[in-house]
Amino acid sequence: MAQVVAPWRLSDERYVEDLDLVCGCGVDWDVLDGSVVGISGATGMVGTFLVDVLMRKRLTDGLDVRVLALGRSKARAERRLPYLDEPSFAFEELDVSVLGAAPTTSADVVVHLASTTHPRAYATQPIGTITANVTGLQNLLDWQLRSCKDGRFLFASSVEVYGQNRGDVEKFDESYCGYLDCNTLRAGYPEAKRLGEALCQAYAAERGAHVYLPRLPRIYGPTLLDSDTKALSQFLRKAVAGADVVLKSEGTQVFSYLYVADAVSALLWVLTRGTEGMAYNAADDRSNISLRDLAGIACKAGGGSVVFELPEATERAGYSTATKALLDATRLHSLGWCAHYGIEEGVERTVSMLRAQGEG
Repeated sequence: MAQVVAPWRLSDERYVEDLDLVCGCGVDWDVLDGSVVGISGATGMVGTFLVDVLMRKRLTDGLDVRVLALGRSKARAERRLPYLDEPSFAFEELDVSVLGAAPTTSADVVVHLASTTHPRAYATQPIGTITANVTGLQNLLDWQLRSCKDGRFLFASSVEVYGQNRGDVEKFDESYCGYLDCNTLRAGYPEAKRLGEALCQAYAAERGAHVYLPRLPRIYGPTLLDSDTKALSQFLRKAVAGADVVLKSEGTQVFSYLYVADAVSALLWVLTRGTEGMAYNAADDRSNISLRDLAGIACKAGGGSVVFELPEATERAGYSTATKALLDATRLHSLGWCAHYGIEEGVERTVSMLRAQGEG
């Protein structure tokens, strides 16, 4: 096997500090000790950080964990995951959304992160957007029940399951259900996440699966992919380059955001301390912000200005029509979880890390 060169992030003190924060944040690591953890979407923004955390915890604290990373591209894994020669790590090239697809090895714990998560993909890969969260989920649930019937299964759900705010609440708690027009192209992602949660509950009731359901807001951080077309990801790339930040609307939409280290700590907290079958919102009030103000923070970090530009048709087709989507994370906070970074510090941290490594 070719030697894999460690990516810049693992030699960046700030990134390693983020890893150590998660390693020491109060996760019940005993739950994972002695386990093989299978991670779909392991080369994505969240998956990459989660792999780094588990490998770091193994290195620094002797956690007995092995990682089975799943992804559609070995070439991308070689670029992003510098562990392919380590005996505690394995990568399988697999598209989990193909009917009947399953890894060739087993896992005790499964974290299903594989999904398209940005507007252009929603518009250009609408079938894959759905199948990753439904067919892929069922494939992995079946595989894990064959591998380890008593193992834990985490399905990363989304703020988008709440649909549009009907104007009757300030924030979504886990019982809220807003308006969602299912007869649209853009509905593929939220409807697939809704069905994915229902499928988890069905497998729990009929097959005895042990499912855990965090609902994430919009995620950002230094592990973002070049292909990501979410508004904040575009803002960050412009800021890294010192260019003007392009806002493709009036920017009045208000959303919850979360830095990737905090998102991963939330996933691990739900997986190891959450109640089986219960949904948990992951969010932080310091990172609830309008798109216009978020563009301003990115400009502050990068040195540019905010400019306005109409989106092109393909990108616009993938945009959410929600104008206010804030998560109430009281349930997760009651377990003891809290985010470390507010939005200003998280954006500044992301831009400075990527800029230092010429990633813009």
